[in-house]
Amino acid sequence: MISMHFFWPVFWFFLGALVACAWISMRLKIKRSIKVPPPRLDEAAIRRIEEEGALLTEDPEPLDLKQITQEEDDFWEETWDEADEF
Repeated sequence: MISMHFFWPVFWFFLGALVACAWISMRLKIKRSIKVPPPRLDEAAIRRIEEEGALLTEDPEPLDLKQITQEEDDFWEETWDEADEF
């Protein structure tokens, strides 16, 4: 029979190890999901920049902070009906 004095430290050790593994796994998953590689510049891209004045890539667009602020202000200016009490 396993002594309870032995069981609890082992239990908390394995629980802590499980939490640490889950935390590391989630951090790596988040890091991979938000990683945006820098655009590659080759001769064709440089020529396109010289001809058109810009290089269009498939990178995500930067956030439009003015539009975000306007949407947030519009949301908070809405009137809300009071909750019905039963």
